[in-house]
Amino acid sequence: MDPSEADCTSVPRYTRAQEEDRLWRLASAHGIDRRRFLQLVAAGRAAAVLEACAGGPPPTSNFTATPGPGTMASAAWFKDPDPFIKHEDSLEARLENIQGLITPNRFFFVRNNSGSVAVNATGWKLSIEGDAVSSPLELSYDKILNMPSRIVVSYVECAGNQRAMFDLVKGQETIGTQWGRGGVGNAEWIGVPLRDVLREAGIKEEARSVLFVGMDVDAPEEGYRRALPVDKAMHPDTLLAYGMNGEALPQDHGFPLRAIVPGWAGTSSIKWLGRIVVSSERIWTRNNTTHYVLIGDEYEPEGQAEGEVITTQIVKSALALSWPAEMSTGPRQMYGYAHSGYGPIVKVEWSEDSGRSWKDAEITGPQVQYSWARFEFMWDATPGRHTIMTRATDSAGNTQPDETPFNYRGYLFNQPIPHPIRVT
Repeated sequence: MDPSEADCTSVPRYTRAQEEDRLWRLASAHGIDRRRFLQLVAAGRAAAVLEACAGGPPPTSNFTATPGPGTMASAAWFKDPDPFIKHEDSLEARLENIQGLITPNRFFFVRNNSGSVAVNATGWKLSIEGDAVSSPLELSYDKILNMPSRIVVSYVECAGNQRAMFDLVKGQETIGTQWGRGGVGNAEWIGVPLRDVLREAGIKEEARSVLFVGMDVDAPEEGYRRALPVDKAMHPDTLLAYGMNGEALPQDHGFPLRAIVPGWAGTSSIKWLGRIVVSSERIWTRNNTTHYVLIGDEYEPEGQAEGEVITTQIVKSALALSWPAEMSTGPRQMYGYAHSGYGPIVKVEWSEDSGRSWKDAEITGPQVQYSWARFEFMWDATPGRHTIMTRATDSAGNTQPDETPFNYRGYLFNQPIPHPIRVT
């Protein structure tokens, strides 16, 4: 099910058994054994399990302001770029550097539109305004840290991830950053549900759009922005996140506050958040009219957009190998990652004969909430040149297609990627 379809005025529509299964996957991913899990459920269900997974009650003292020079400063990026493939202001992850389910902060990809921004949280405020709130307000960093929090494990992926494959695989040129396979990462986020903030501002029944505006003033529109429909904004797992993998948000990832919109293209998860505008009308901006829309012969224009507006991320998979790869002969344990905004991955297959036949890979470990899945299979590497492909299927029945229709900005490429491997 598309996460946006869940009930917007209560927690998601899980049965008791589904909720316990979801919590068990989260707990086991944090090393909690079954006996301890059952004790926690008996003691307090979700709250007790989530606190244990976070190492105790959601921390506040660890999420302190980290002033940069002056109020704001910018750079292409602040983290060490050596582990990444560099793209102007952005950094593409090398999937072979990522071993487990959670992507370490130092290996998490960076997608910027004008460089990273260093914000001094002292004096920073988040404003909530617009004609569809009755009580506009401003929230300080400390105020947000002291609001009830929620933990969400979710992958974030740039809509243009795998864009280069339109050219490399299909010979079709597209515009934009030529991402390979590493514009994606999976993290544990902690923050305040957006709906709690909107309710505090007195969101009105006629509210239709919720616009995020970033503080990266050199980005298009003098602050990168993206609008959500109100039902997605009110989903309990749509977060205003201040923590990433147990640490304060790194500067490259949106400190002091960013949006996390699970299951949707990363363009909605705005970094360095400064303003939220709630409107009774649908909001149209650059990023849902000419950008982050599918423009091509296979797509119909939507509203004021030039094509189909991108929302939910589609099913994808990729091997965690350099592209192309080289290795020595012998049995090899191959692994990779698969994900979908429409639900958990239920099957991953691999092929070494250009998709004429497929074999099952093993999905290893739990899929926590909106996490990606890690898969593995054994391959006998014999001398010569080989090509391996993978394809995934999600719980909604979506399988990676044989062909991705062309769109000229190169978004949402998800046909199986032929991965060339030279064995010596």
